[in-house]
Amino acid sequence: MALAFCKSNAQSSLNYASFGIGVSASLNHAYADLKKQDDNKSFAVTANYFYTPYVPIGLELQLGTLSGGNSKDRKVDVDGRQFSNSYKALILHMDVQAGEVMDYQGSNVLNVLKNFYLGAGIGGIFNSVTTQRISPYDPSYTFPGKDSGVNLVVPLRFGYEFKIYNSYEEPNIRLDIGYQHNLTFGEGIDGYADPSTKFKNNALDQYRQITIGIKLNFGGETSYDKEIRGY
Repeated sequence: MALAFCKSNAQSSLNYASFGIGVSASLNHAYADLKKQDDNKSFAVTANYFYTPYVPIGLELQLGTLSGGNSKDRKVDVDGRQFSNSYKALILHMDVQAGEVMDYQGSNVLNVLKNFYLGAGIGGIFNSVTTQRISPYDPSYTFPGKDSGVNLVVPLRFGYEFKIYNSYEEPNIRLDIGYQHNLTFGEGIDGYADPSTKFKNNALDQYRQITIGIKLNFGGETSYDKEIRGY
């Protein structure tokens, strides 16, 4: 009986739940057409599928704010532009943790390093922008652009995941600290589409996020080809 118990307990260290849900909060900062950008917050909920314990695929719904400029202080924006974007984003992304490609068994150092990850994805950002559309310094000029619309977004991600194991040595809680840089294709983040002949505009609209999140795993239990905990 004792031998059977030990065998069962060792085998459980190979197991993990394939599905999970996560929530996260981020500090946002845009890189758009205006020189001055503000720090803001966003929140997200993510449905996760774990192809392996180290390869999560997530469908994320994100709600947040991006803003910048100043219509009353020419030292902040010489043209008087200002925007606030209360956006929604739906993004599909996949991460690959180092543990997927390294043999970390029996090494304390590699068991720490195995939780670093890189990732990328694709999705859409749904912009809802409030702007200073008429120049406060030249009322005859209206800044071109749109106050709403959808842009393609490509996130580039890296970070570290802390795994918390249950009594069966399964990673059922995951704490995540990460950085995500989002490239958007279009001029929707700040709502301005000023001609390059009048304003310098030689880069994609982008925004970055510093994120803290938690994932809870449940259901769809399967096995991996090496011990997940590794110690």
